[in-house]
Amino acid sequence: MIHQARYYFRHLKEDVPAGIVVFLVALPLCLGIALASGAPLFSGLIAGLVGGLVVAWLSGSQLSVSGPAAGLTVIVFNAIQTLGSLPAFLVACVLAGVLQLILGFFKAGIIGAFFPSAVIKGMLAAIGLILIIKQIPHAVGYDASFEGDEDYMAETAESSFFELFDSLHAISPGAVVISVIGLLILIVWELPWFKKQVLLKLIPGPLLTVVWGVSFNLLAARFAPDWQVNPEHLVNLPVSAHPADFINHLVFPDFSHLSNPQVYVVAFTIAIIASLETLLSLEATDKLDPLKRLTPTNRELKAQGMGNIISGLLGGLPMTAVIVRSSANINAGGKTSLSCFVHGIFLLISVLFFSRHLNAIPLACLAAILLHTGYKLAKPSMFVEFYHKGMSQLLPFVITVGAILATDLLKGMAIGMVIGLFFVIRANYHAAITLTKTQTKTGNHYLITLNKDVSFLNKALLRKFILLVEENSTVTIDAQKAQFIDYDILETIDDFIASSPDSNITVEAIDLYGKEKIKKHQELVGIEDTAPISH
Repeated sequence: MIHQARYYFRHLKEDVPAGIVVFLVALPLCLGIALASGAPLFSGLIAGLVGGLVVAWLSGSQLSVSGPAAGLTVIVFNAIQTLGSLPAFLVACVLAGVLQLILGFFKAGIIGAFFPSAVIKGMLAAIGLILIIKQIPHAVGYDASFEGDEDYMAETAESSFFELFDSLHAISPGAVVISVIGLLILIVWELPWFKKQVLLKLIPGPLLTVVWGVSFNLLAARFAPDWQVNPEHLVNLPVSAHPADFINHLVFPDFSHLSNPQVYVVAFTIAIIASLETLLSLEATDKLDPLKRLTPTNRELKAQGMGNIISGLLGGLPMTAVIVRSSANINAGGKTSLSCFVHGIFLLISVLFFSRHLNAIPLACLAAILLHTGYKLAKPSMFVEFYHKGMSQLLPFVITVGAILATDLLKGMAIGMVIGLFFVIRANYHAAITLTKTQTKTGNHYLITLNKDVSFLNKALLRKFILLVEENSTVTIDAQKAQFIDYDILETIDDFIASSPDSNITVEAIDLYGKEKIKKHQELVGIEDTAPISH
């Protein structure tokens, strides 16, 4: 316990500023996602608070940030309409959390390990491009919606490019100056010279960007009103007259709706999609972690389950681990889960005491931070890297990026997974059996090597190799590396051995039959001794 406390204390100087940056990014997104979900704005804040104050410590991830996710917005909106009220929906949210707890105890988190690296990195690059596309309107002072900023839902996918072009006709000069200078600050802060300066390292670039934006807008309001950012382009947090008003905003679930079958359908849907999004985000976050730490996925499912139970009981939206906030955390220099907790603390303080002051922050500041984050996720060098890795890595990467841009996160990942699995199976298909040919004084010699597991899927490949063997040759079938050989493969080899004398082919099999299978297989094919087979 003392060791852990020292570990967190050692990274306090990085985690506190990073937590503030994540808080500034998460705040408008919590509000916008609640708005798009057809729920009270306070519901989004509750989910963000639970994600920061509770899930941060229950989770085994040091850098992942949880909160309301745009990927669930359509589901939440339709569910509230179907169930008829927010209290009825909150029952489904609580049940979804219980289901996630069960998934965690049944170790369903292992699913996350089956996503190919090219697909995960394709998701990161796609999210980076989405951030850039979605944040340009905010950067120029045109903010039609928040709900698409973290994800790429069906209704935003079609409109994003139109919003992008529309925004060019509604440019706010003040917002442009704030975002452009903010981007320059972030770029300069990443230069090697700045990173070497001890004092400058204590001030994160994103935090300085926010200070710059607020200062510029206050000065513009006083000396150049035409350059002032319009109120609708500022953070818009509900203002409470007294901290005690926090309690009055809470909504509680109505458990009389447990008799409604639709509640269980909604709960199951939320549990599955929220769990998948969480596992995807964790895989991506672990790849971005400079220290390359691995998150225990089953523990994360349990943490998310508890988070959704508490959020539902307090009137909050369902949550997931969110890659955009997590990447913003990493980009801001966060090192431990303390940064996520700090973001939750600041969300709570802001709701209780400082909502009026936070409303002075221009959205263009946050847009600059997210544009910079988006570029780091979708660097051109990443595309070049996958090009050099070959088509088996490039195609899953590019197709995942394109599919997510064209549809949404989950559909795009599903398409990427199919393509990725195709190449994995294709690679294993060829790697399971190899054929080498050498010429000797006595004629051609072929070596057929069975590698690792050889299943019936490799039967066609084996037949292809057998047909390549010429007459008057010798063949060695080496199965020493194979841990499992399917019966169809053994049968094909036995048929080849039986027919080989007709073509004057001599066959030797090395360790083809496991000790426990020798007797049984000999009985099946009529082999009388256990010595290597030669003809």
